[in-house]
Amino acid sequence: MHIILSPDSFKGSLSALEAARAMQAGAARVLGDKSTFDLLPLADGGEGTLEALLNSGGTRHSARVENPLSSKIQAAWGELPDGSGVIEMAQASGLTLIAEAERDALRASTYGTGQLIKAALDCGCRDLLIGVGGSATTDGGAGCLAALGARFLDARGKVLLRGGAALAHLQQIDLDHLDARLRDCRIKVLCDVTNPLCGAHGAAVVYGPQKGASPSEVQLLDKALAHFAAITERTLGHDWQNSSGAGAAGGLGFGLMAFLKAQLVPGIETILQVAGFDEKLQKADWVFTGEGSLDAQTLHGKTIAGVTAAAAKARVRVLAFGGRVQLNPAQLRELGVHAAYAISDESISLEESLRNAKVLLEDAVENALRDNEKYFFARQKAPDLLS
Repeated sequence: MHIILSPDSFKGSLSALEAARAMQAGAARVLGDKSTFDLLPLADGGEGTLEALLNSGGTRHSARVENPLSSKIQAAWGELPDGSGVIEMAQASGLTLIAEAERDALRASTYGTGQLIKAALDCGCRDLLIGVGGSATTDGGAGCLAALGARFLDARGKVLLRGGAALAHLQQIDLDHLDARLRDCRIKVLCDVTNPLCGAHGAAVVYGPQKGASPSEVQLLDKALAHFAAITERTLGHDWQNSSGAGAAGGLGFGLMAFLKAQLVPGIETILQVAGFDEKLQKADWVFTGEGSLDAQTLHGKTIAGVTAAAAKARVRVLAFGGRVQLNPAQLRELGVHAAYAISDESISLEESLRNAKVLLEDAVENALRDNEKYFFARQKAPDLLS
């Protein structure tokens, strides 16, 4: 038997790779040497994207950059075997890098993400994959561009302070010193967000509050981004603010599309392609996937849906695990999951579940296989839901 282990992260407890290893440990207790495994941890462009893309091969690098509030940190980036650079913005500009009490949506900057891009350019990378989930920022990507040589000036010709709020004072964009190597780059932004830059569905209004912005700060940031978009249009001759995905990562999607001619692509589809998922499915009997909670959001999410869609085409059955399972059998069939198991129940507190997620996931996989051992060794690819 051959099983592909492709979970997303169990947020707050296990990375996708840790979850895949826990699944393997639980399965091995039952299957022993009767099975082989492919560990393919997944992400959709947010946290874990670097790990997922490098899992099938590549080199992990480190660079000293600035976090969203300008403190010096070490951040990772990657290089794939084909020479492509992998940037996960959450490594440098992520929300988890800032303590909740210290979050400052007005000042948070993507400058560190630009430094990671520069590090990849310095190593010769000209094809870049940039994952843009999990940001602490709402600066339209201005900080990222500043790290690459762009200058954003006020009415007196002075360089603006970093952060989204400062964009309200923007009067001129100077691109004379933008890194010339970017002209030869092909940039793909891994993004499943379709929000525009501004307005009721824009970066500030939809995502600003979770980054620490008060209602008045949300309005300030939204107006500042609209002003940034207007000056950008005047400078470049094209209006990008209503492009699908412009509002991704606090507007980093806008900045990368407008100034660096980046292409936005579906995150999970790109990661599955790099991992060779379709090819690996050809010799698989099962796929095990999962995430922190299998609920209504899972039905509208991208990661597990991407896994099940690919598996359905190859007629490979899918088993899913979650901290909680709140989907009924009909919803699981709609998703393409043949059975789902919760790794904990209401008798276990959330805090305990998070703390013991590794052991709970191992045990859940073991129990699922023991309960249905005959079914698991059936070779037919029938889409029956397990009892």
